[in-house]
Parts: sequence; structure tokens; C-alpha cells
Amino acid sequence: MELSYRLRIYPTILQIVLLAQFFGAARWLWNACLSWRSCLYQKFGERVTGVDFSRELTWLKKLEVYSWLAKVPATVLTQVLRDQDKAFSNFFAKRARYPKYKKRQSVQAIRFQIDQRVAANYFRAGELLRLPGLGSIKVRWSRIPGGIPKMVTIGRDAAGRYFVSFMCVEKNAVLPETGHGIGIDLGIKDVFVDSDGNKSGNPRHLNKKLRRLKRYQRQLARCKKGSRRRRRAIHRVARQHARITDSRRDWLQKQTTAIIQRADVIALEDLHVKGMMRNHHLARAIGDVGMGEIRRQLEYKAEWYGRKIIVIDRFEPTSKVCSECGHLMDVMALSIREWTCPNCGVIHDRDINAARNILSVATGGRPGSHARRGRHQPGAGGDDVAGMRASDESRTVRQCAEVCQGWQATKH
Repeated sequence: MELSYRLRIYPTILQIVLLAQFFGAARWLWNACLSWRSCLYQKFGERVTGVDFSRELTWLKKLEVYSWLAKVPATVLTQVLRDQDKAFSNFFAKRARYPKYKKRQSVQAIRFQIDQRVAANYFRAGELLRLPGLGSIKVRWSRIPGGIPKMVTIGRDAAGRYFVSFMCVEKNAVLPETGHGIGIDLGIKDVFVDSDGNKSGNPRHLNKKLRRLKRYQRQLARCKKGSRRRRRAIHRVARQHARITDSRRDWLQKQTTAIIQRADVIALEDLHVKGMMRNHHLARAIGDVGMGEIRRQLEYKAEWYGRKIIVIDRFEPTSKVCSECGHLMDVMALSIREWTCPNCGVIHDRDINAARNILSVATGGRPGSHARRGRHQPGAGGDDVAGMRASDESRTVRQCAEVCQGWQATKH
């Protein structure tokens, strides 16, 4: 299993200066190689690669004008050319657009290669990180890797913070089986609502800091372009965005980890987040929730810990189908949070009912298929209703257990 780590680093003043030089050299090499490749193709129809420019780079280092390139670690420049080759491969495969020139104001990143023959001199988990041309770097080891990386990426974000990223190959940390499955309904009022009736609420990270963010953006709009005050204003806005992003990421990581620990099978809806963002009345709230990030985290954590993610079709009428009797409502506005089934008289919470239907569909049924479906007539006795509900709940648990057992048998 491949695990990625992103840790905060605190370089010294000298290391910050060296990193700025390395970032500049990598940016110059990217732009120079991109311009060279584009001109050769436009004028002569000749396709070249990063290997071809690497020969030109060896010659440039010998010139006095470009002697500063020799002071940059060779692995940094080599990785830039490899990244550009990959960018062109994605372009020709129609997976991405034509590569763009890099700017000084954008996020900066460079990669170092660690020699595996002497890796202990450069990397010891929780103790040491030493890179060519920089020396030892202070790392905040919030997580202890279980392997040795081959490549290390040093990046600086828009807020001026420095991070180190790398990947290690480790063994799968499979969690013990619970024999339980849950359906998850994502929303705005409550980000997570599961089929067990639990609601997470919505911390609304953006709204908490929106007032200060707007003030910083107004100050930025008044600054003259190219001025020193404008650079400081850009930095303030970036720091505020970084705080919002960090708080959202931290909250989502904790919530998704708790969900993975609770159930063997997790059912979700295939939400069309891009289409939902076109609703200008709800776009900000939907973006603040991070629905796409939620699914991404649940999927890779399920792969790590041996869980199963089932994604149902987005057009399933999970919200307007009674999970007790299967009655389908004609129209249900988004403002309706609770509704009463006209067939069986059960009062439903909209989100909890949707989560139960999501789980029902994921376990092989239809919305409301785990319920009694016509066995209860309006006006029947309360004891009979309670007995029917108990049998329905046991049937749902049995279905989840069957899915869990099938998943575990397939996995093993």
C-alpha cells in the first residue's frame, strides 16, 4: 500500500534563501524548455523531449551567463524536465490542456531524489530529513512514516508556508470487522447524516471567517498593482484562505475516519457536485462543505483499512420515498425537512430517511424495500406496528451482514 505524507517544515533563513534560488531555477528551466519545444514544433515541426533539452542544459551550465544553474542540485532540474514530459504526455492523450508557463507568484514546488543506497544518511522517520544543497531541515513530525521515500517534494503555498511531501510503501492497516453497514446522506444543514440517525451538523468554516476575509479583499482591491503594500495584502488574503482550508480539512478528516471505523460497508450517492455548484443561491454553502473531498477521503481510507464503499445512482428518489412502506411522493421542495407519509402515517426526517434508502439500495434493494411494503394498513394497532418495525430493522441488519460477508470473502 502506498501512503502519502504532507508535513510542515520550518527552514532557516539561509535555507529559505536557497529554496528561493532553487524555485527560481526550476521555474526558469520549465519556461525555457517549454518555449524551446514550442518553437521547434511551430517552425520546423520537430518534436523533442526533456532528454533532448537535458543535453542543451549541460552545455548551458558551462557558459558564464548560466553558471548559476550548476549551483542547483542536478536532481531538481532533472525532475522538472520529467514533469514537463509527463505534462505533454497528458496533453497528447487529451487528459489535460497544453502546458502553461509558470509564474513567480504561484505556488512553488521542487523535487529531490533520495539515493536508496545511503538513504539512512538523508531520511530517518521522526528524526532526520536531509536534502542535497539544503542540509538538515526542521520537520514537524505529526505522523511517523513506516517506510523510506524515493522522492521528496518541497513546496511553498500562497501563504508562505513550507511543506514536505513524499510517498512510502507500507503494509495495509486493516481494521477489525464490525458486521455493520451504514448509508450516508450528504447535505448543507448537516454535512453527514447516516442511516442510524446520527447527524454531524455543519461548522461552516467559511462563514466564520468571511467578514475578515472580505475586509482583506477590499484592502487588496485598493492597492496599486506592483506595490509593496499589494504584496502584503495578497499575503494576508492567502493566509486567511489557508486557515479556512486547514480547518475544513481537519474536520473532514476526523469525520471520515470515524465513519470508516464504524462500518464495514458505507453507501453513498453519486452526487453531481459540479452541477450543484451552478445553483448560485447554494454554491457557497456547497463549496464550503466539500462534498467531492468527502467522497475522495472515504474511498482511499476504505482501501487502506479494508472497508467497502458502494455508490448508488444519483437519480434514485431517496429523499421522497418512505423508508417504511416504500410510498413515493410526487414533488418535494428542498425547504421541506420533515414530512408525513400519506400511506403509513410515519413522520420522516428528510435526511435520515434518505440515508436509510441509500443503504437499502446499496444492499441490493430499492428505496423502501427493506420495509414492510403493504403489510401495515393505516389505522392498525400500535403493537403490530412496533413488531413490524422491529422485524424490518432485523431484516436491514441481516442484509448489511450479508453484504459485509460477501465483501470479506471476495477480499480474502
